[in-house]
Amino acid sequence: MGAQAEKKKVIFSGVQPTGVITIGNYLGAIKNWTKLQEDYNCLFCVVDMHSITVRQDPVLLRKRARDLLCMYIAAGLDPEKNIMYYQSHVSAHAELAWILSCFTYMGELNRMTQFKEKSSKQGANINAGLYTYPILMAADILLYQSDLVPVGHDQKQHLELAREIATRFNNVYGDVLTVPDPYIAKIGAKIMSLQEPTKKMSKSDENPNGFISLLDEPNVILNKIKRAVTDSDREVTYSDDKPGVKNLIDIYSCTTGESIETSIERFNGKGYGELKSIVGEAVVEELRPIQETFKDLQKNKDYIDGIIKKNGETANYLATKTLRKVQKKVGFPVRIR
Repeated sequence: MGAQAEKKKVIFSGVQPTGVITIGNYLGAIKNWTKLQEDYNCLFCVVDMHSITVRQDPVLLRKRARDLLCMYIAAGLDPEKNIMYYQSHVSAHAELAWILSCFTYMGELNRMTQFKEKSSKQGANINAGLYTYPILMAADILLYQSDLVPVGHDQKQHLELAREIATRFNNVYGDVLTVPDPYIAKIGAKIMSLQEPTKKMSKSDENPNGFISLLDEPNVILNKIKRAVTDSDREVTYSDDKPGVKNLIDIYSCTTGESIETSIERFNGKGYGELKSIVGEAVVEELRPIQETFKDLQKNKDYIDGIIKKNGETANYLATKTLRKVQKKVGFPVRIR
């Protein structure tokens, strides 16, 4: 068994502890992660260092980081099987990011579309961290010799850069860093806003009716889905021409585990009212046990503190192994123990 465990591939992923966690985050990422924990060595990071490219309330950021860790566990991620930790507790992330920045070209960073999109929304706070964000993301991934990284469409470009940086470093110093591949989930869908179904559901949406938080009360969930934008036509069909209806069927399919085909069949001949009612009930039932477990975990301070300490130590150990290798290769003096 030990030899088999050694051969497991490493998967790295993370979520920023900013805003509430939505069913978009859950159905698009976290629920899929629970299926990976048996077959891979997984690291699921609370990427709080990335969060401060936007000004944060320090008290709120700390609370949200802890809540996110609790939510990981409540959603089914086992802290004994996975490494779940705070990015800011592992200083190797920042140290490796500096070294990698010396192997990243300005032209590459200038091409990052997410920087262009985010900087257009941040007013005067277009900081260097926002610009070098993809280098820190590369450090996150490469520190743990990650084989696979689950990425959505908006992060593909960043992963490509991480691969480019790793390859460039290896070409100079030998086989030091694992060049990661994207992990494309077999199931799951991009969950769109309930109010603007052509846009991805976002926890930073100014309209609270556009997203469902994992902690929304059942009646709030039902009302948000009841208000979901559909169209003037009353026929339930799964089509890009009807993004609102398509989104509701995607939510139902991801929530229940039913195939899209079976879900389409289920709603055949039904009206929008019935569609919304069935989807709403499915989401409420899916989130009920998660919400109950989350509340219990919040009360169990010692248990969560223990996970933070133990997982942080494990992440530090693994990260330091890679960092020391990289530091030696670039010529930094060896540390005297």
